Amino acid sequence: MLRINRFTVLVLCIVVAAVSGLSLVARPGLWPLFLIAAALSLLGGYDLIQRRHSVRRNYPIIGNTRWLIEWMRPEIRQYLLESDHDRTPFSRSQRSLVYARAKNESSERAFGTQLDVYGNGYEFISPSIGAISAADPESFRIEIGGSQCTAPYSASILNISAMSFGSLSANAIRALNRGAKMGGFAHDTGEGGISAYHREHGGDLIWELGSGYFGCRTAAGDFDPERFAAQAVVPQVRMIEIKLSQGAKPGHGGILPGAKVTAEIAATRDVPVGVDCVSPSHHTAFTTPIEMMHFIARLRQLSGGKPVGFKLCIGHPWEFMGIAKAMIETGIRPDFIVVDGAEGGTGAAPLEFTDHLGVPMREGLLFVHNTLVGAGLRQDIKIGAAGKVVSAFDIASLLAIGADWANAARGFMFALGCIQSLSCNTNRCPTGVATQDAWRQRALVVPDKAERVRNFHRNTLAALSEMLAAAGLEHPRDIGPHHLVRRVNQTEIRLFSQLHVLLEPGELLSGASDHDFYSYAWRTARADSFAAAPAPSLQSG
Repeated sequence: MLRINRFTVLVLCIVVAAVSGLSLVARPGLWPLFLIAAALSLLGGYDLIQRRHSVRRNYPIIGNTRWLIEWMRPEIRQYLLESDHDRTPFSRSQRSLVYARAKNESSERAFGTQLDVYGNGYEFISPSIGAISAADPESFRIEIGGSQCTAPYSASILNISAMSFGSLSANAIRALNRGAKMGGFAHDTGEGGISAYHREHGGDLIWELGSGYFGCRTAAGDFDPERFAAQAVVPQVRMIEIKLSQGAKPGHGGILPGAKVTAEIAATRDVPVGVDCVSPSHHTAFTTPIEMMHFIARLRQLSGGKPVGFKLCIGHPWEFMGIAKAMIETGIRPDFIVVDGAEGGTGAAPLEFTDHLGVPMREGLLFVHNTLVGAGLRQDIKIGAAGKVVSAFDIASLLAIGADWANAARGFMFALGCIQSLSCNTNRCPTGVATQDAWRQRALVVPDKAERVRNFHRNTLAALSEMLAAAGLEHPRDIGPHHLVRRVNQTEIRLFSQLHVLLEPGELLSGASDHDFYSYAWRTARADSFAAAPAPSLQSG
C-alpha cells in the first residue's frame, strides 16, 4: 500500500500526459495540460534514476516539495511567522525603525511599549526632573587625533562602518558616500580599498587597511608604502584604520566569493578575476605590539599626519594589553581604536566563526576602555564601537560604557533598502545592495537612497538628542554608566556603574588593582610579543 501511495502522483501524471496527448488532435485546448503532465512525468522519471537524494528516489515528484519549502522558508518566516521582536539577526521592529527614519516618516508608536519591562535584561536611560531643551544634533561631533597627529578630524558620533566595494555593489557604495557627503559624516571603505565609487561624490573616507593591503600591496601581497602614500594624502581620506580582526569572523581573513570578484574589483584589489579573495589571517607588516606601534607611526607620517588607529574584535586579553604596554614603551599612540563585536555583520564567514568566536561588543568595549584608563592612556585615544547599532538608544548605551562614537553597517544597509534576505554571499541580493550583478544593482537608485542614508543619520541623532535632553544632558560626551539602567531579575534593577567593573586612572600601572582579571592579564601581557608571558600566580606581586 505504501509503495502505491509513493508513486501515485507519478502514475497520475503519466496517465494524464498519455490521455491528453492522444486527445490533442481532437481537442487542441489540452496542450497546457499535456505539457504540465509531461514535464512532471519527466521529473518523476529523473527522480527515480538520480542517485543524490534518497527522498526523491523514494517519493518521485512529491519529494521535490521538501526543497521548495526549504527554499521559501526564510521568506515565509520573515513575512508571516516572525514576531516584531524576533532578532534574526535584526527584528522587524528594528528594521521598521530604520526604514521610517530613512524615508523621513514618523517612527512614533501608539499604545505603549511592546517590550517586557520586567524581563531580565531590559535596559533604559534614567530621565531627569531637570530635563532640558534638546541640543542641535549637528553639534554631536568629536575631534579625533592626539598630540602626535597634525591633521585631526572632526567626526560625527555616528558613521558608516566598514563595508567593502565587492561585498557591496557600486551603486550601494555611491549612495552611502553621497549620503555621507550630504550629512557630514564619515564612510569607512572596508578592507577592499578605495574604489572609484568611493571617490565619485567626495564624502569623507576612513581608509581601512586589512591584512591584504588592497590598494597598497606589492605583487607578493605585502605592504607597499609608496602606493599607500599616493592614496592616503588625498584630502578625501580623513583617517587610516588598520584592521586587526573583524567581529563576525575574528582570526579569519575577509572573504569575497569568486562569483563577486569582477574584473573591476580585481583591478581595485590587485587579485585574480573570479577567484575567492581571502585576506590573510594576520598582517605581514608587523609581528609584535612594538612593531605595530612603529607601523602606526609610519602610516601617520606617510599620510601627512592624519589620524591613524586600528580596529579589532577582542580575543585574548593579554594581546590588547600587550599593545597598551607597547604604547607606553615606545611612546607612540594610535589616535583611535574601533572595537568590533562578535555580533557584527559580514557578507560571508564560516558559521562557527560568526556564532562562537570573539568577544561581544559591549564586553570588548568595556575592556578596551578600562585597559586604556588603567594604563593612563585613555585621554590620548578615542574609541569607536561597532555592532548591531540601529537606534539612538544603541548609541547611548555604547557611549555610556566608554565609546566616543558609534559605527553602523547594517543600519545603513537597511537605509539603502536591504530587506535582510540573508543572501549577501550569493551575488543574488534582491535589492541590489550586496551584489555585483549589473541588472540587480541598477534597481538601487543612487540619488534616492543617498537621501535616505542622510535621513537615517540625521533622524537618529535627533532622537538621541531628545533622549539626552530628557536625561538632563546636553551632549553625548556627558552620558556615563550611571545614567543607564538594566533589569537583572524581576525585582531588581542596577545602574551600569553598579554592574560593570570600572578601573581608576593609572590603576594597572601602580600594580595595586583589586580586580583579579585585569591585574592578572596585565602581568601576562608583553610589549615584545602577542603571546602571553608565563602566567603568574593571582596572589603574587
